[in-house]
Amino acid sequence: MKKILVILGLAIGTFGYSQEKEIPNFKKNELTINAPFLVAGAFDISYERLLNEESGVGISMMVSFDEDIYTKFAITPFYRYYFGKKPASGFFVEGFGMLNQYDDTEDSYSYGYYDYYGNYYTDSYVGSKTTDFAIGFGLGSKWVTKKGFIFAINAGIGRNLFNENNEYNDNEIVGRGGILLGYRF
Repeated sequence: MKKILVILGLAIGTFGYSQEKEIPNFKKNELTINAPFLVAGAFDISYERLLNEESGVGISMMVSFDEDIYTKFAITPFYRYYFGKKPASGFFVEGFGMLNQYDDTEDSYSYGYYDYYGNYYTDSYVGSKTTDFAIGFGLGSKWVTKKGFIFAINAGIGRNLFNENNEYNDNEIVGRGGILLGYRF
């Protein structure tokens, strides 16, 4: 009888410990806007889909509406890994790719000259928009309120992979960063 009670007790104890860990339910979609870019003359919006408590994938789109901003357009897919205690918040590292279009008209020139016989010649180069793709990494931190409002800061650096031999521009390095405000839903 004691053996049956011991076996029954062990069986109940084993089943009691075989319960799966409860997975917390949290909102998995985020939409943010880069506040300093609005002030500077560009619109930068991001969407992130949280895969689990520690990681997420997303995409950012930046469009410049100010002539003084060198990068005119960028689409940036990214992957983030979070190290915070709350789901998908706290310190994070990210890897990204950036399809960017920049304006190299700053390197435009035009000049004229006379030859030995008095003929006038002109020489000019008019810059154009160049498209390139960069790969990079970044760091940042994200804070999320109980109601889902987001405040984040991030910075990153990447390197353009193509158009490096263009003698009229020197746009090998790209930057990524900002102060993000948004909502998790």
